[in-house]
Amino acid sequence: MSYCYKMMPSPVGELKLVASPRGLAAVLWENEDPWRVRLLAPQEEPQHEVLLETEKQLREYFAGERQCFTVTLDFQGTEFQKKVWQALMDIPFGETRSYSEIAHAIGHPGAVRAVGAANGRNPLSIIAPCHRVIGANGKLTGYAGGLTVKAFLLNIEARHSTELSLC
Repeated sequence: MSYCYKMMPSPVGELKLVASPRGLAAVLWENEDPWRVRLLAPQEEPQHEVLLETEKQLREYFAGERQCFTVTLDFQGTEFQKKVWQALMDIPFGETRSYSEIAHAIGHPGAVRAVGAANGRNPLSIIAPCHRVIGANGKLTGYAGGLTVKAFLLNIEARHSTELSLC
């Protein structure tokens, strides 16, 4: 499968947006671990329609003008990972869930650690909101973009969560 990408400056550093022929495949961090999300080497294509729309929607999100994303997604992973990532999509804007709650939501209550591992491999950071998953004790836990970025994203959502859905 062929992939293309576009770089996007953002308040949380430069993001690499990656698309496949089926939709958005990844939102990668500036200092991304190359082993976290494995995709074939993409070609730069800054005018790609899906990538331009993703950039527009992310800019709206960072400005507090968007609460959900409508770009077509192309999750690449195991069936279990895809279940976890879909469960992330179900966490409402401005809310959080624990790893245990996600495990229960996907019908695998004993798979808390596996949920954590799948969450850590989420290729669509911000879009599939893994930043909304926290520890059972309410504390912020690991995040590929770093805990400072996770707190920043949660703060954006806390400031705008009382507004109407902006999709």
